[in-house]
Amino acid sequence: MTANPETTPTLEELQAQERRLVFDRFSHEDAWVLGSLLVELARERQAPVAIDIHRAGQQLFHAALPGSTPDNDAWIARKRRVVERYGSASYLVGARFRAKGTTFEDSSRLDPDTYAAHGGSFPITVEGVGVIGAVTVSGLPQLQDHWLVVEALEAFLDR
Repeated sequence: MTANPETTPTLEELQAQERRLVFDRFSHEDAWVLGSLLVELARERQAPVAIDIHRAGQQLFHAALPGSTPDNDAWIARKRRVVERYGSASYLVGARFRAKGTTFEDSSRLDPDTYAAHGGSFPITVEGVGVIGAVTVSGLPQLQDHWLVVEALEAFLDR
């Protein structure tokens, strides 16, 4: 499924994205190329976002585009922690709670000042290894943040 910021994906579609968007490896150079691709996509759309790529606890890439604020960095950290804890995209984690008729905030028992199951953070998964990091965007409505990351991952992995 190609990224479409107007479409709300089903749980099955979100899980399929995670199965499909897997790396053979993920280096510092890969982080730079993926982050630069996200910056390019965001600039084309004049999106006021901050972009972050972490691997194994280390920030490999960060960019703050015009219109983004320090709050976006706080959202990035909260969304990334959800990926690190659950091993799934932040939007998918939130969608799983919504599918059960509740919310992440009401049912996860996690501090909402530390964790946010809002769209925009996606696991960096390496084949045969598992989740090693996360790529995160903040600044747009959560579904658009999610789709921007998915679009960049699709373009990166298709090259």
